[in-house]
Amino acid sequence: MQTYGVTTPVGRRPMTLALVKRQLETAEIKAGKTADKWKVFRDACEARGILGIQDRTLAVLDALLTFYPDNELSEKRGLVVFPSNAQLSARAHGIAGTTLRRHLAALVEAGLIIRKDSPNGKRYARRDGSGDLEQAFGFSLAPMLARADEFAHMAQQIAAERKRFRLTKETLSICRRDVRKLISAAMAEGAAGNWGAIEGHFVALLARIPRAPTTNDLLPILEEIQMLRDEIVNLLEMQIKLEKTDTNDVHFDRHIQNSNTDSIIELEPRFDKEQGGKSNSDIKPAREPIKAFPIGMVLQACPDIIDYGPGGVVGNWRDLMSAAVVVRSMLGVSPTAYQDACEAMGPENAAVAMACILERAGHINSAGGYLRHLTDKARRREFSLGPMLMALMRAHGTEVKRAS
Repeated sequence: MQTYGVTTPVGRRPMTLALVKRQLETAEIKAGKTADKWKVFRDACEARGILGIQDRTLAVLDALLTFYPDNELSEKRGLVVFPSNAQLSARAHGIAGTTLRRHLAALVEAGLIIRKDSPNGKRYARRDGSGDLEQAFGFSLAPMLARADEFAHMAQQIAAERKRFRLTKETLSICRRDVRKLISAAMAEGAAGNWGAIEGHFVALLARIPRAPTTNDLLPILEEIQMLRDEIVNLLEMQIKLEKTDTNDVHFDRHIQNSNTDSIIELEPRFDKEQGGKSNSDIKPAREPIKAFPIGMVLQACPDIIDYGPGGVVGNWRDLMSAAVVVRSMLGVSPTAYQDACEAMGPENAAVAMACILERAGHINSAGGYLRHLTDKARRREFSLGPMLMALMRAHGTEVKRAS
């Protein structure tokens, strides 16, 4: 292993301890190590953001490398190039002298080259009798050979980050397009829901994207837009299910009206017991549904939910469920948690539960966790909306009347 000495530049930027330390660290080369100078240069170009150097600085480095006679950097062939400023300026596309010196200093500070100055500060080489290079003063390319692996790793990091940014940007573009299509379709079809507020939220999310974003800028915005897309899909699917339920109810009513009532066999409890069977009162459904409450009662207990209905109005259960989806998003309840509540309680009662949570939002630390707790109790048939609604009505000073 050979270590190239550090010399103080004559008439140039003052040497600092940090610069000395960096040059000592980057000048150490493992014995027999070689590297393709243009491969190292390409890696340095990729890592210029990490190294903190500009394109013009890299152009000067490119010019310096052209003065190295071989493509392979090696200690055996020497690592010092010694062009004059005029020669270096010509190969750097006619860069001015003051600008050239500034970029050379930047290369030194970035740990890409080391100055190896002669006693008089000039750049030159001494050769032996056979014409071989004996000693040279100028710029040592030793750091590029010593840090070749480091530059390669930096370049890989940059390439991976560039790929990650591209994929994130593509995913965001697709998600934006999906949300826009869903909102446009819902508005065109006249679907129930406060689509103006949803579109306003969507536009506000897009406005947060910087003009020159990074991956870290895009990821949280992408996550929120994906959540919004899931909410819209969930809302539309819920409306489709409601429409199917309404259609089935109409067909069922017609079937009852058109059926022959004389053909319906009614079994009395006494007859069942005489036959050794169980009475109708002893037969319980596998899952007892939670009773729905009048929507007027719900709105008296939870008036805050009205502001989130379509057009600021809640006139029926469909409006209430649409408002509940908006409130769910506002309170940070995940689509999965709300879907579980709909399955356990039914969509109407899940909407009432969200209205109750909104009314008590100032006293609940985690709306999502509280809804999951209610969902678990509903699955065990230990949950009733009645006490919650009654308590909220009393809190609002509303007289609670018992049903006769």
